[in-house]
Amino acid sequence: MILDGNTLTINTVAEMARNHELKVEINSTIEKRVKASRKLLDSFVESGRVIYGVTTGVGGFVNWLIPAELAEQLQNNILRGVSSNVGDYLDDDYSRASMLARINSLGRGVSAISWENYQKYVAMYNSGIIPCIPEKGSLGASGDLGPLAYIALVGTGHWWAKYKGEKMSGGEALKRAGLEPMILDYKEGLALINGTSVMTGVAACVIADAKQLVKNYLLISSMSIETLKGKIMPFHAAAHENKPHPGQAKAAATIFSTLEDSKMVVQDEEVESWLRNLRSGEPQGMDQQIEDAYSIRATPQILGPVIDTILSAEKTLEIELNSTNDNPLVVVERGDAFHNANFHGQYVSNAMDQLSIVLTTMCNLADRRTDRFLDPFHGNGLPPFLCKENPGLRHGLMGGQYCATSLTAENRSLCTPVSIQTLTSTGDFQDHVSFGLVAARRARDILRNSYYVLAFELICGSQAADFRGINKLSTTTSAIYKTVRERVPYLDHDESLTPHIEAIADLLKSNKLLNAVPVGNSSFDW
Repeated sequence: MILDGNTLTINTVAEMARNHELKVEINSTIEKRVKASRKLLDSFVESGRVIYGVTTGVGGFVNWLIPAELAEQLQNNILRGVSSNVGDYLDDDYSRASMLARINSLGRGVSAISWENYQKYVAMYNSGIIPCIPEKGSLGASGDLGPLAYIALVGTGHWWAKYKGEKMSGGEALKRAGLEPMILDYKEGLALINGTSVMTGVAACVIADAKQLVKNYLLISSMSIETLKGKIMPFHAAAHENKPHPGQAKAAATIFSTLEDSKMVVQDEEVESWLRNLRSGEPQGMDQQIEDAYSIRATPQILGPVIDTILSAEKTLEIELNSTNDNPLVVVERGDAFHNANFHGQYVSNAMDQLSIVLTTMCNLADRRTDRFLDPFHGNGLPPFLCKENPGLRHGLMGGQYCATSLTAENRSLCTPVSIQTLTSTGDFQDHVSFGLVAARRARDILRNSYYVLAFELICGSQAADFRGINKLSTTTSAIYKTVRERVPYLDHDESLTPHIEAIADLLKSNKLLNAVPVGNSSFDW
């Protein structure tokens, strides 16, 4: 991956973070930018300018002047002073994503890090060294000060890191990788930690995964609508052209095309013909109804906001990825240094709150559909709890609903906004904070739960397909059914559902379900 500071995408971050063989390459333009920014800062220091974090203290000690000759001590103390996080370490993928985001930001040449230390940061990433980052304790105000400090500490030969699967000191990791530790000069410790790169790295991976999960869920939704004997016409383009939200149109078009050749889904003319034959001169009750419940019929209107919100979050995070998000900025084109607050993580925090909400919305929809599969009064002729053999003696899929409903409730409980939870700190200097990494971690946890909730709906849809007749499935849902049955059998006896739910959750994480989509189907091109 050749970084340029301007075009890094969410998908690239996720791919690079997970494929440890992929390396970062730095082009000559970045080298010129980084060197020019550092040269400009050198001239400011030589002229005696007072610049935050360069010749002053930081945070609550902002009102202290620090002689330039104490730069190395100051910058190392900055790293030590803010490294107070606790808890489990972030997953290796998230640590790598955070490093990549920081490399891209520093490479824009506005942070005034030295070229030598920038190269060492890149070399640390490319060597496969993974700093251990305790995940709890970041304010997300002056960026991810603590989390980024652990990366910088490893770069200077301290703290802990993983190298080739083994945990060791940062100094030992550098030694084994054949790298020299960074020696910090003025501004460099601050440049390494004063930004949003950890919350952005985590958020990028979560958004990439969430986007793929929604695409999977459109396929699951199609199969649920089909096997619940839903009606197809609510997904015709005519309705959605008259309420032209982009996500709604995408959801409707995907479901309509997926079920295009289904012999199981109900056509409007079938309903009208049946109802016409029942007409009499008196009001009368019917065994069927002209419209489906909202969890079927309103699927595009429910999943449309999910799609639009994820795409909006993706756009926000890609701007953040390709920004200089630290302070102060040393801007060569302007010939000046600018004190600012680009490190603040409110954009990321807000985007992650929205992502948490729409992921939970998906789970709410799945919960209602699952209930329709299992409830004999709402399943359009399906056996109670999808249990045909020995009902009553057996539980069928009843127990799986315990898990899915519990996780849905857990997700709902996690949806209190994080982005509004600001508390003042640092002697009232950091008096508005974003908690961006907290919001990103929370969205991560909701996403992890969501895989299981949606997996159980797919298990129910596949079991229902066996009762309806798999020969009536559409071409695409037939391929989905076969993919599921390679991992989970038709259940005609009671056994633990845990391995089956786990297997289908892993299927959704792998995105292999999307192989069922015919080549040339553009509904998933977003």
